[in-house]
Amino acid sequence: MSVKAFKLVSAVEREMLMGDKNYINIECIECCGKNLYIGTNDCFIYHFLLDEKVSTAGKITFAATKQLHKYLGLKKPVSELKAASALTRLLVLCDNTITLVNMINLEPVPTGARIKGAVTFTLNENPVSGDPFCVEVCIISVKRRTIQMFMVFEDRVQIVKEVFTPEQPCAVAVDGYYLCLALTTQYIILNYNTGVSQDLFPYCSDEKRPIVKRIGRQEFLLAGPGGLGMFATVDGISQRAPVHWSENVIGAALCFPYVVALDDEFITVHSMLDQQQKQTLPFKEGHILQDFEGKVIVATNKGVYILVPLPLEKQIQDLLASHRVEEALVLAKGARRNIPKEKFQVMYKRILQQAGFIQFAQLQFLEAKELFRSGQLDVRELISLYPFLLPTSSSFIRSHPPLHEYADLNQLTQGDQEKMTKCKRFLMSYLNEVRSTEVANGYKEDIDTALLKLYAEANHESLLDLLVSENFCLLTDSAAWLEKHKKYFALGLLYHYNGQDAAALQLWVKIVDGDIQDSTRSDLYDYIVDFLTFCSDQELVWKYSEWILQKNEEVGVQIFTKRPLEEQEKNNINPDDIISCLNKYPKARVKYLEHLVLERKIQKEKYHTHLAVLYLEAVLQLKSVTTDNCTETTELLLKLRSLLQKSDLYRIRFILDKIQGTDLHMESAILYGKLEEHEKALHILVHELKDFHAAEEYCVWNSEGRDSQHRRRLFHLLLSVYLAPGASDCALVMAAVDLLNNHAAEFDAGLVLQVVPDSWSVQLLSPFLAGAVRQSIHTKRMTQVALGLAQAENLIYKHEKVKQKGAPILLSDKKVCQVCQNPFCEPVFVRYPNGSMAHTHCAANRHLNSNVTPHSPSSSNQT
Repeated sequence: MSVKAFKLVSAVEREMLMGDKNYINIECIECCGKNLYIGTNDCFIYHFLLDEKVSTAGKITFAATKQLHKYLGLKKPVSELKAASALTRLLVLCDNTITLVNMINLEPVPTGARIKGAVTFTLNENPVSGDPFCVEVCIISVKRRTIQMFMVFEDRVQIVKEVFTPEQPCAVAVDGYYLCLALTTQYIILNYNTGVSQDLFPYCSDEKRPIVKRIGRQEFLLAGPGGLGMFATVDGISQRAPVHWSENVIGAALCFPYVVALDDEFITVHSMLDQQQKQTLPFKEGHILQDFEGKVIVATNKGVYILVPLPLEKQIQDLLASHRVEEALVLAKGARRNIPKEKFQVMYKRILQQAGFIQFAQLQFLEAKELFRSGQLDVRELISLYPFLLPTSSSFIRSHPPLHEYADLNQLTQGDQEKMTKCKRFLMSYLNEVRSTEVANGYKEDIDTALLKLYAEANHESLLDLLVSENFCLLTDSAAWLEKHKKYFALGLLYHYNGQDAAALQLWVKIVDGDIQDSTRSDLYDYIVDFLTFCSDQELVWKYSEWILQKNEEVGVQIFTKRPLEEQEKNNINPDDIISCLNKYPKARVKYLEHLVLERKIQKEKYHTHLAVLYLEAVLQLKSVTTDNCTETTELLLKLRSLLQKSDLYRIRFILDKIQGTDLHMESAILYGKLEEHEKALHILVHELKDFHAAEEYCVWNSEGRDSQHRRRLFHLLLSVYLAPGASDCALVMAAVDLLNNHAAEFDAGLVLQVVPDSWSVQLLSPFLAGAVRQSIHTKRMTQVALGLAQAENLIYKHEKVKQKGAPILLSDKKVCQVCQNPFCEPVFVRYPNGSMAHTHCAANRHLNSNVTPHSPSSSNQT
């Protein structure tokens, strides 16, 4: 695809060069700085000064001023010109001879230094000598198959090397020690220092003019077969794809990143970056095309023209204007070598951003996102395309010159709602990705506010996620937008995030009450309960507690029961105040008391008594309504019994008085048990409830945490209740037998045998008797084991005592107590394991002198 990379500008008109002498033709040209040298077919050299001028409109022109001309006197065409600016010398090839002339006055050097026998020559632009005051010249000699290397100084020449080639060379280019040669039938790379050669590809010089041009360090451009411009390195490989020229190319030049080629009718421009043809300029009768230090000059027989490259930035902008994004980016990357680093980075970022907007306008969102990221786009440039998304307080002003041609999204999509929706989806995705990256630094309020507006407008599920996480949404803009789109629950979250919990709760309560409509959460009431549960503002909790409890007291009480544990432990809200508040809500009051007593295990009599009374009243209320024990009654009875059994804090007599006269016999029995009136309790269980299993369980739970004697006493008491005089009920007899047989270990067999009726057979009590005998034997054996262990331990102690006695201990009036340092007055002392002795009363003192080793006083006393 075409791009305007160069403009053809005339440099030297025909009249300036030859006037009316039509026979004069241009044979060769050389340019060094502003100096332009032209060699003609009549053996003249012309010297011009080129002055570049730029008009106010940016148009470039060249004014050529003729300095002088010189006739060489050979009546032969001047074949080639090469400038050696370091030597102020011009190398002139005419009649197979290279002459050194002064660049200023075009006079030959006084020494007459020259190189004879040259068909063509070139300079080594990557010299190997290292001498700044000489140039290295490579010639194709008139000798067959011979290449010669010379060192040319200011006034002399010196041959360095002569190299022979396998075929007659036609064209040559040099880089260091490497020669790139066009032979008769092929191109080769030859290292003239080592003699090693590398074949490149075949080529027929009879059919086509060869082209060999050095384009960079160790890289050459060659005219290949099939109209291809081939790139080759000194290693014989190609690192770039070839460019497609016409079959009759006669010259080539390099102006990075372009390769320029000349044929009979056109000048063509190809990119080295993507090998595509970018420009074609009509140009007839051209026969010279060369580049000089970045300046491309083309000539016909009669005139000289300069290909002026358009600034790369303008070329890139033209490509972007044509929406040729890939080409623009390739060209921009290639321009890096020609532009200072800092300037390039600024330019390249802007190009990436422009390319991103082009892709965005074409709905190529993945490509656009990558370009925006790479170009470090100020995300507000993108947000500003969307009407009303930027906060009203934003001070953002779009980049100038603008990065795109669109006023807003409406213009970009031309009102197409489907496209607009896609663009909004993309912005949502992009903002969500960049909001937590460095791209958002400094713009977080703008980004999050825009994202909130997009989510609200699209009814997107991520709206709530945004508001419950860290965000920088501006309250004023966001609140108005959420209200506009009837997102009242989200608005409440916004208020909460900004510390306005009262405003949030007011909104949510209105939603639950139906004053405003928002179906975001069907469980909003539960959400409010949770919110108040963890709300640290007690005033708000009390303010909305009545509303919460009126809606559902069993759920609402959670604002008190599920508060954070540390807050409850500090009693930030007095439990008594809560109970007073809950007096109007019996179910909530019970649940709160259960929370205090059963969960928090608060050891206060009033809470335990209160809960027991509430359980009792509820049971009695239900029993007064229905005679059958419904599920609710059963559950309440179980709760009441559990509390009465496990708690020791409630007022037992008070509860017992309330139970008197009711049919709550089991509860009465539990209460009598708490009063240690076990006989009454067991009498109720056995004679009134006739629940023998419950009677046995009573003995078990009432003896938990007590010694075995207490447990045995309870079981004997139960047995005596079963066998009380006058109790002839067969069921009581069987219960007594079962009690003995099932709990034999709990009874003293001797006492049992004294109280059981003589009429009972041994067979009836055989399980009990067997268990009793087994228990007796077990007890005896365990006692014997314990006795044996005690005797063994005593023996060990005796052995230790004997060991401690050892040798006799001598006590005299010269011995002193190691504690008080006084002599012994009586033969009573304490001896420590280390051999030291002390008075018995001194040893009793815990604060021993440091002279006494602090071993435990396990030694014996001797008198």
